[in-house]
Amino acid sequence: MALVPMLDLRPSAPVLDIAHAPANIEAEQALIGVLLYDNSAYERLSDSLQAAHFFEPFHGRLFAAIQSHVRRGHLAEPILLAEQFQRDPAFEELGGVRYLADMVDRAPPAANAGDYARVIYDLALRRDLIRIGGEIAAAAQAGDPELSSREQIEAAEQQLYCLAESGAASSGFVGFSDSLAGAVTMAAEAYSREGGLSGLSTGLSDLDQKLGGLHPSDLIILAARPSMGKTSLAANIAFNVARRYAWEPLPEGGRKTVSGGVVAFFSLEMSAEQLAMRLLAEVTEIPSDKIRKGEITASEFGQISDAAGEIGESPLYIDATGGISIGKLAARSRRLKRTAGLDLIVVDYLQLVTAGEGRVENRVQEVSQITQGLKSLAKELSVPIIAAAQLSRQVENREDKRPQLSDLRESGSIEQDADVVMFIFREAYYVGRVPPKEGTAEHLAWQDNLDQIRNVAEVIIGKQRHGPIGTVKLHYDENITKFSNFARDGRFDPH
Repeated sequence: MALVPMLDLRPSAPVLDIAHAPANIEAEQALIGVLLYDNSAYERLSDSLQAAHFFEPFHGRLFAAIQSHVRRGHLAEPILLAEQFQRDPAFEELGGVRYLADMVDRAPPAANAGDYARVIYDLALRRDLIRIGGEIAAAAQAGDPELSSREQIEAAEQQLYCLAESGAASSGFVGFSDSLAGAVTMAAEAYSREGGLSGLSTGLSDLDQKLGGLHPSDLIILAARPSMGKTSLAANIAFNVARRYAWEPLPEGGRKTVSGGVVAFFSLEMSAEQLAMRLLAEVTEIPSDKIRKGEITASEFGQISDAAGEIGESPLYIDATGGISIGKLAARSRRLKRTAGLDLIVVDYLQLVTAGEGRVENRVQEVSQITQGLKSLAKELSVPIIAAAQLSRQVENREDKRPQLSDLRESGSIEQDADVVMFIFREAYYVGRVPPKEGTAEHLAWQDNLDQIRNVAEVIIGKQRHGPIGTVKLHYDENITKFSNFARDGRFDPH
């Protein structure tokens, strides 16, 4: 009996000419025949091949059924599968059990399974490219007044990025078994790591313990009043991640991050040189203002040169574009992940990002678009995003100046979209601004109190979707703008 292909006439892809779409029905039949003849051939296939990549819809459903049987340790063969597809119109139209048997009879050697899978996958990508290209052309010709040409370019780049990364412009529904497999993988990675972290380490052990590390797809808001050190903490974490970067090669090519990560730092307020100066001060423990003014010795200059050489290879990429739009930020992040890899994004700070060229009724709506964009980007790239944010002045009007969620500027959207909201509070900043008269007992008591709290910073976790809230104490050295682990057994731990 001849193996009759069945064309996909679904209206979901109007820009794809089905009659001339790149496809190879014979390769699909050959691969399914191999799998039905020898289930162990499934192990030769890449995880990237999915049911959606088959041109013939019934082949896709059949592949998904084989995949499900094999993963559960069950036999996948024509008689057993025929029962599952008895009510499938395409099954009967193609010939029923006889169609499956013919594919088994004509099955090539199992060693060729990987080659057929690659052909099917590559052709699926080509069909998606044709569809996306048609959609881009149609959108450009239509001239949608709601979208500027720049926004259309950003949307097109997003679709192409998703296609390059996953082989599908939209993932759609994911089976619960696949979701469980991903969760178990995360748990296994956490178990195998020292400290039991399932996410990226911040380099600050107490903070890691509270957060479990920085998790992929999470939007983390780091908020504080001016001079509390939000840029410093964000930079410290970014640098800690970048300097610990280590990777191993993947069998199919590419790299897998095993420690630390590649970091994109969007510095909207400071220049790249100023940020680098802060990091040099952190490493050398020479105050950045001394470095900037040139008030250093020859020995200290040698330290700076050595440190620059030591940390210069860290994969920390700085974009100091002021007033960058969320669309451009996303496009540059996608490009970096595609070219160099990407494991963490830091934005300093949220209120300096713009929504783009479209009209926005008010600032609250604009911030809402930005936070939604950052959360979507975190999920799309599967990386954590840390976004620093300003707090409103109402903090200053309270006796207890520890921040809370309601202090966030345009707090509704920020609080809603964030997975984690952290605040920085340094009591010494407020105590130091109101000294009593010198020479009095009150001044001595004030000085003693200030000395005790001068280097103490609190990171208040006000929201965390996946864990507890609470407060973490850190050591802060304002001379070199460095956060480190708090005192243990009477001594400060710099690591």
